[in-house]
Amino acid sequence: MAVRKNQATLTAKEKRDFVDALLQLKRLGRYDAYVSTHNRFIVSDTDNGERTGHRSPSFLPWHRKFLLQFEQDLQSVNPAVTLPYWDWTADRTATAGLWADDLLGGNGRSGDNRVTTGPFAGAGGQWTITVRPDSRDYLRRSLGTGVAQLPTRAEVESVLAVQTYDAAPWNSSSAGFRNQLEGWRGVNLHNRVHVWVGGLMGTGMSPNDPVFWLHHCFIDKLWAEWQRRHPQQGYLPTAATTNVVSLNTAMKPWNDTTPADMLDHTRYYTYDSAF
Repeated sequence: MAVRKNQATLTAKEKRDFVDALLQLKRLGRYDAYVSTHNRFIVSDTDNGERTGHRSPSFLPWHRKFLLQFEQDLQSVNPAVTLPYWDWTADRTATAGLWADDLLGGNGRSGDNRVTTGPFAGAGGQWTITVRPDSRDYLRRSLGTGVAQLPTRAEVESVLAVQTYDAAPWNSSSAGFRNQLEGWRGVNLHNRVHVWVGGLMGTGMSPNDPVFWLHHCFIDKLWAEWQRRHPQQGYLPTAATTNVVSLNTAMKPWNDTTPADMLDHTRYYTYDSAF
């Protein structure tokens, strides 16, 4: 059983294996497909129309499937690799360990926000941005510029205490755990982290920055924690609902996986600890 670990506890070899697998998927031309898929759903997911990956109940199972598919792709390169997670309630600064040269590299430089250090630096030639919003073909970050502070543990705990998974109108205005975790209401968790990292993480093409996977792995861990704490609660809606993926409706783009299929993450992997 694969175990997903906190990036702060990875050994030097585990970091190297993870980075090498990312670079290999990029060289093979398989990485950019994930960027394109994510962006396509960001663009098409709207509050008043069909919504699958974002602004909707299926935000969490959709990304769980998305991450699992990507993790399996990494494992096709190196079977020992699992996705690490970034606990941004603990590693909260632009000098935290994940931004070191042996993992994600550092902040973007002033002026153009270009990342110049680490394995994904533009000058290295290994991480050319091809699915991009403009002509710039290098990774960009602006840590702590768009918003000053990452979410705190107390803020996460306040969201984990929310009893109901989701509620009508099943979009970015909904009450419930999913929407508060996604960040459209309440203390703003997931969305705020994208803005804090900035650069390409602030666009629909956010998987261009490998921190996307570590961030969403932590979001997935928090959903697993909510499930553990609220065993009597479950995914909603359970009945067919216009423009929304219900419990037993297949999710695009796979069309062979429902939210129900994604509820038990332990079929595929576990986490190294509870939150």
